[in-house]
Amino acid sequence: MKKRLTPGGVLLTFATVVLAVTFLVPVLWSLAVSLHHEGQTMSNVFDWFLPPYTLENYPTVLLRSGVWVWFVNSLIIAIVSTALTLLVTPMAAYAVARIKFKGATFFYIFMILGLMVPGEATITSLFVTANWMHLINTYAGLILPGIAASMNFIIITAFIKQLPNELTEAATVDGAGHWRIYWSLVLPLSKTILLTVGILTFTGSWNNYLWPLLATMTADMFTLPIGIPTFASTYTVDYVLPMTANMVASLPMIVLFVIFQRYIVKGVSLTGIKG
Repeated sequence: MKKRLTPGGVLLTFATVVLAVTFLVPVLWSLAVSLHHEGQTMSNVFDWFLPPYTLENYPTVLLRSGVWVWFVNSLIIAIVSTALTLLVTPMAAYAVARIKFKGATFFYIFMILGLMVPGEATITSLFVTANWMHLINTYAGLILPGIAASMNFIIITAFIKQLPNELTEAATVDGAGHWRIYWSLVLPLSKTILLTVGILTFTGSWNNYLWPLLATMTADMFTLPIGIPTFASTYTVDYVLPMTANMVASLPMIVLFVIFQRYIVKGVSLTGIKG
């Protein structure tokens, strides 16, 4: 039996469709421009879908520019940042959630307060520290500042706190220590939340712009968000090749979203609840 839409449901559906189209238009415009010849006019929306089409821009972008170098840099930084985040953050979250030690509450509140400080407010001190440690224009300098994110810590801590105490108490009675409980019990039960945090960390690192802009000095260390604007000013004055580069840069995120869309949506909703 079909449910009849209420006026509120119709309005909500209409607003959802409008928002979906609004978000899709820039993507469709980028894709359409990337499939046309250089110098072709795209000022009129009807020009987007008119032939002739071509795929020549894609090999041109990949072979004539530093896109491959920027792509590899972005991939290395995103993968290593995600791996280190999933290695370090669950340990800290378990310690705060399950181990009674002096200062645990203060540390948890300190991490929550970290959410209230905009990243731009700490960028100067972060740059001075990285420069003092000789990490500017290095992979380590681009990776390390993003590992200890407050949001990831709070999400995983909240999840571990919700696990039944009876599980860890039973393991303790059987003689298991904290490491064994963490490795054999807590981590397997936290697979879903860790996958969510991993996806959010990867996408955040892939799209990060401000810190790589400040921490990279040479083109061979650029990431895609930093390299693509310079690509536009170096090779062309029209939009065709830059939009082609944008589509190349977006491809990994599109594939990631198609594969893990259920976890990404869940992660975004969870982040909104906890934030």
